[in-house]
Amino acid sequence: MTTRITPLYSNPILNGDWPDPDAVQVDGIYYLIASSFNRVPGLPVLKSRNLVDWEHAGHALAELPQGSHYSLVRHGSGVWAPALRHHNGRFWIFYPDPDHGIFVLSAERAEGPWTTPHLLYAGRGIIDPCPLWDDDGEAYLVHGWAHSRVGVKNRLTVHRMSPDADRLLDNGTHVIKGTDLPGYTTLEGPKFYKRDGWYWIFAPAGGVATGWQSVFRSRSPFGPYEGRKVLEQGNSEVNGPHQGAWVTTPEGQDWFVHFQDRGPYGRVVHLQPMGWGEDGWPWMGTPADDGGPGTPVVSHPYPAGTVIDEAAPPAGDTFESPGLGPQWHWQANPVDSWSRQPGGGQLVLCPQANDPGNLRELPNVLGQILPGTPSVFTTTLELDGVPGGTRAGVVVLGQRYAWLGIIKTADGYILGSGTGGDSPNELPLGRPVPLAGPRIELQIRTDGTPRSTFAWRAGRADPWEVQGWNFEVVEGKWIGAELGIFTASPLGSPQSGSVIVGPVRVETAPVRRAFAAHLAAASR
Repeated sequence: MTTRITPLYSNPILNGDWPDPDAVQVDGIYYLIASSFNRVPGLPVLKSRNLVDWEHAGHALAELPQGSHYSLVRHGSGVWAPALRHHNGRFWIFYPDPDHGIFVLSAERAEGPWTTPHLLYAGRGIIDPCPLWDDDGEAYLVHGWAHSRVGVKNRLTVHRMSPDADRLLDNGTHVIKGTDLPGYTTLEGPKFYKRDGWYWIFAPAGGVATGWQSVFRSRSPFGPYEGRKVLEQGNSEVNGPHQGAWVTTPEGQDWFVHFQDRGPYGRVVHLQPMGWGEDGWPWMGTPADDGGPGTPVVSHPYPAGTVIDEAAPPAGDTFESPGLGPQWHWQANPVDSWSRQPGGGQLVLCPQANDPGNLRELPNVLGQILPGTPSVFTTTLELDGVPGGTRAGVVVLGQRYAWLGIIKTADGYILGSGTGGDSPNELPLGRPVPLAGPRIELQIRTDGTPRSTFAWRAGRADPWEVQGWNFEVVEGKWIGAELGIFTASPLGSPQSGSVIVGPVRVETAPVRRAFAAHLAAASR
């Protein structure tokens, strides 16, 4: 008798804001990309050996095209739901900018370098593209529509496309209309596949927080399509399980990667088992007894034949290496003068004379995603030769925000804090406190509500001074909340001095990894 240990993973596999995931498998390695909206660098690329444990591989987009447009913070714009494919020896990303059109870029390696984005289809409101290269050499593109830009949504359109993805060859055919399907609203996010002579469009509907996953099939890329729902919340706690990728392992197992909208935590990523029924339709998650849509699994055995890595995207940063780590992003296209990283455990932020009075409009907030579990974010800031009125601090940033930090005054330094949102002006959260010097250690403690508490101290030997106010964390525009660091000087100030940022530590609750012992009899 031998004991065989079968490892189980727990959902979500990426417990943070990785919106609109798409994924492929190439030579036994899995690659995943996500929407990045206005955040730069954009189009994060992750890789995994087992579909569960992911690490950063880089970014496909160093800056957003239309540079002058994205020199300002454009909440909810930029990179919407992208598609990732591997074709003819290259990785391809198709992504939509709802205000400019559909862009294409490619690379020999997912780690890059990636080509400059090519504008395949100019126009507003054209979103969620996905290509399909057919067996006969023909190529197609499916996409959805954004009501916020063109007053149209809930339909999917297919175009013929040149095989080199340089141009579209027709005006498109509307192949699926949600208005023709009972109960369907916001049909979007299509992914195009072909299997056993059928053209498949996997597409969610019903909205980001409450939707479901549907699949449609036809013998022609232009329809007619028949469809059915295959995954929904059901009696689970996973709201809106939809929009993602069908991935096949080298061993032939099928899986579905999708998101769940968790509000301030953003869109976290789940992994569902997937297979095909005798009727030729796919099932996902835990199949329903009556043949209806499946429901999401809480945990499940790892894909067969994989190695458990326990990898994870980074959060904290020691600043020992030149260049920012992949966990960081700006709120708009960056300028070289915003920062420098000499190494040695420090990052230098250079105050710009651009303080708008509202941090939601400050492009040089350096942010990272809010962990999906309770967390503690800690760093030190030291002002060096900055003009009067310069402030620097840590911030929880969403459609509302709160910050705590240090302000240079004519008489020295004070502790400052504030909160803001849509209004152009902030409100103070606490009384100014005189500080003995230019250095301060800051901390953001976020619980599972999520609610953030801020604290500060002058040095490591001092006790933490916890603020008497809390902040109820809220999401950003189509993204989760962020943890960030910032500095800014008043408009018209001389641009001088710097803010020295010490190592950033991000402590989180342990990631749940379940392991179950399955007994199997084996003769010796």
